[in-house]
Amino acid sequence: MATATTTPKQAAKAAPAALVTTSAVTLTASARPAYLVAGVDESTGEETWSNRFRYLPGHPRQVRFDAKAGQFNINGTVPLGSSISFIPLAWRIFQDDILNMGRKTWAELYFADEKGAVCAVLFHGYSVENLYRLIEPLFYDDLTLADVVVTVTAAKKETTKDGKKATYFIAEFSYTAADPTEAQARKDFARDFELWRAETYTGLADLKLTQGYTVPREIQEARTQELAAATAPPAALAA
Repeated sequence: MATATTTPKQAAKAAPAALVTTSAVTLTASARPAYLVAGVDESTGEETWSNRFRYLPGHPRQVRFDAKAGQFNINGTVPLGSSISFIPLAWRIFQDDILNMGRKTWAELYFADEKGAVCAVLFHGYSVENLYRLIEPLFYDDLTLADVVVTVTAAKKETTKDGKKATYFIAEFSYTAADPTEAQARKDFARDFELWRAETYTGLADLKLTQGYTVPREIQEARTQELAAATAPPAALAA
């Protein structure tokens, strides 16, 4: 059972609930989000619809790119190899000071892994420039990252500093056509659910490019109030 049960972006849509039964709502083929999977309630025999993607709002699974080792992993512990492929759900390219790393240009991509878990992965530096090189031809072909399978591969680079050679890795991006049904399921999910990551949201980002990334309004408002309180001048002392 999926855990993406928070309020969808559009409250009028009943279908995005994690489980929808025919007794609760009638789902026609034209109105049914593509991420719902048909099933049967064994106790009643009624048709049910379950969400194929699993997402804890604001806390996607963290996939990390280790630029020193040229490897991807889950939460720094589960190895995924030197390459990963996925159909993006949402993304943003932005400048911000996050994760105690200073202000940098970042690319944050959200996707569902082979088990349906919604994940987020971050890139910065030359890797972001490489992602732009992928986005540009798609844009001129009237496509976005949501229409393709993106493959990210760690590419080895060398540099020389103080006469010593050092190696590091950057992310290189390529793509192939995505199955339209799979792509549509992810587009519907990104439309109906707010995809964001609490650890990387500051309210201070300078957004360069974004699609599908949505921070809940109440979180945005609370952060705005926090920032206003932190920067407000001290109240004048009473005479």
